[in-house]
Amino acid sequence: MGVHPKIGITGLPRSGKSAVLDKVVSMVVEARKEESRGRGGGGEMNIIGGMRTEAIIEDGERVGYACVDIFSGDKGVIAHREIDSRTRILGYGIDPSEVDRVGVPAIQNAIGNCEIMVIDEVGKFSVESEAFVAVVRKALDHDIPTLLTLHKKSRHPLLQDIRRRDDGRILEVTPVNRALLPYKILRLILETY
Repeated sequence: MGVHPKIGITGLPRSGKSAVLDKVVSMVVEARKEESRGRGGGGEMNIIGGMRTEAIIEDGERVGYACVDIFSGDKGVIAHREIDSRTRILGYGIDPSEVDRVGVPAIQNAIGNCEIMVIDEVGKFSVESEAFVAVVRKALDHDIPTLLTLHKKSRHPLLQDIRRRDDGRILEVTPVNRALLPYKILRLILETY
């Protein structure tokens, strides 16, 4: 286990996990840019790398989810109401091949090429991909600060292992702490720089 924290952000569906993650990412990027300007330049390494998940909204309604490579911006639809799949979760058809095509390389490419790893979201849709599970395990073996959003109730072995890590901190988003939680997470990350 390394010195850099693996911070899992969890909470009920639509509690604001991704919003907290996005706020932390923007604050980290801004802090690192300020620091770099103060030193008169920066290195070659990207600040943030990995995979984000975003809702697909049509006519004001959530109809699916896409995974996004933070470096390239490449997207893949991993869950959608219109996907015809034998695997259906929460009314969405699941397409693990899109996690394999976009999410797995995004995480793989970020290992060793970024200061902070982001994996959003380790949950019911993404763990349908065995390659995703394997690359997340590999990424967690690297000693860099890692931010993950975690499905709150999943009993998948990957999530259980993340929750048990000695270098892990699991923080739950609630209506009470939602506004302050990003600042707490930022402090935890910056302590190890």
